[in-house]
Amino acid sequence: MDKAIFRFWGCLSVLALSLLTGCASVRLIDSNVVSVAAFPPGVSLQDAKYRFERLPSQANNPNAGLAEVQAQTAMTAVGLVRDDAGAQYSVLVGFSGTQYWVDRWGRPMLPGGSPYGSVFIGNHFGPNVGFGMGMRFPPSTHYQREVSLIMRDLKTGQVVYETRASHDGPWHDHNTLYATLFQAALANFPNPPAGLRRVNIEIPR
Repeated sequence: MDKAIFRFWGCLSVLALSLLTGCASVRLIDSNVVSVAAFPPGVSLQDAKYRFERLPSQANNPNAGLAEVQAQTAMTAVGLVRDDAGAQYSVLVGFSGTQYWVDRWGRPMLPGGSPYGSVFIGNHFGPNVGFGMGMRFPPSTHYQREVSLIMRDLKTGQVVYETRASHDGPWHDHNTLYATLFQAALANFPNPPAGLRRVNIEIPR
């Protein structure tokens, strides 16, 4: 009986360790996505050919080229084909990012806020007066990133597909996160659900 119990707990330990190892090897990137399809009835965007266009402000920005490479990978995955000479559509790629400090509860710190946490006086358990400070220096940095794609019919100039994805989190590997955002932005292409939705994608740590 004792041996059976030991074997049982041993199996549970191995299972728990496997689950923890698996969870530790990936991270979940949760993106807020809004997509709008506006192509005419009878038109299919599947296997459509496109080329990139840039705003004047993006012309000499090396990051614009990197964003297009990442966007192209995501678009290829959903069946779009880059063909600069025979394009039916143009695609304008947008990207932005900011970083900010957060307190120990993960809340954005206001400009001039203390990086040491919060000072409190008193408690909920009685009349005793206490004083404390959550020491945290340097404060944690979080990043807000957003990407967008605008797909336009080259013959009519009409926008036929528009999508946007954003994510807030502590991860600082920017290239990986932007590539994941483009993937999230094209989830459910070319027939996305209406309204804001959450798209979760697991990527390696």
